[in-house]
Amino acid sequence: MNKFGKVAVMFGGKSGEREVSIKSGSAVLASLKRQGVNVVAFDPAMQALSEISQFDRAFISLHGRYGEDGTIQGALELMEIPFTGSGVMASSLGMDKWRTKLMWRAVGIPTPNFEVVTEKSDFGVIEQKLGLPLFVKPANEGSSIGISKVKTAGGLKAGYELAAKADSLVIAEQFVGGGEYTVGILGDEALPIIRIVPKNDFYDFEAKYLRDDTEYLCPSGLSAEKEKLIQQEAMQAFRAIGCSGWGRVDFLMDEPEGNKEPKHYFLEVNTSPGMTDHSLVPMAAKAAGISFDELVINILSMTLDHKNVG
Repeated sequence: MNKFGKVAVMFGGKSGEREVSIKSGSAVLASLKRQGVNVVAFDPAMQALSEISQFDRAFISLHGRYGEDGTIQGALELMEIPFTGSGVMASSLGMDKWRTKLMWRAVGIPTPNFEVVTEKSDFGVIEQKLGLPLFVKPANEGSSIGISKVKTAGGLKAGYELAAKADSLVIAEQFVGGGEYTVGILGDEALPIIRIVPKNDFYDFEAKYLRDDTEYLCPSGLSAEKEKLIQQEAMQAFRAIGCSGWGRVDFLMDEPEGNKEPKHYFLEVNTSPGMTDHSLVPMAAKAAGISFDELVINILSMTLDHKNVG
């Protein structure tokens, strides 16, 4: 695997998702070592970023701020080091749920209704406008950090205060109750859709990383026609914010009414998805006949073109 030169697997970092990033990066590191790649672990929270200049390319397994939000991508661009995943703008937009939704809404991609919430907001008016239950979340966090489900009138204020601890930009979002799904993106291909069935109230941090009873259904249960349509639209949603390489687009299904086919609503995009034993892109890749090692090499191989366009 000399074609890759010396590769840094970047993981850890300073965000609230540090521990998850370490798990992802460790799995990627082990995979590349198994395949004979000259690879070294690199934690930007523990090492001077200038040291990255000794590497030929970087596999980004950082999650959250300072790793998934365009900052590390900008530094690598300046040093002319090819890296996995999306470029600066797309990474920054993808990290910001509010601006992602604004972009999607502008180009006609369906997304649940939402409102920005501040300490001066009329919480009662927002609850009435979006309906209950609703979700309140930090706009710039991942792994469901700071998210809560507001079920009763008057609960938005407490949800806002929790989310505001994680980010100064907070959004409230309409509840869509027909199930949560995800579409992995690998190059120009949308992977098989996975339906996520948590056993607690919603797919929170605990359900994602700590519990073993969350169900992941692949096949997803959607009709073949519906799955193909959503895969196509997921690619459009991914590209609408300039994403490239690989990633993941999450969506919700509405609850069915009578004979009407349920609608789908795109929720957010993840430009540096998890690569842990609970992670969704490796699961979807496996369903498509792609092993974990093949997935990792495929992602790294995209850096040979060095076209982090977004």
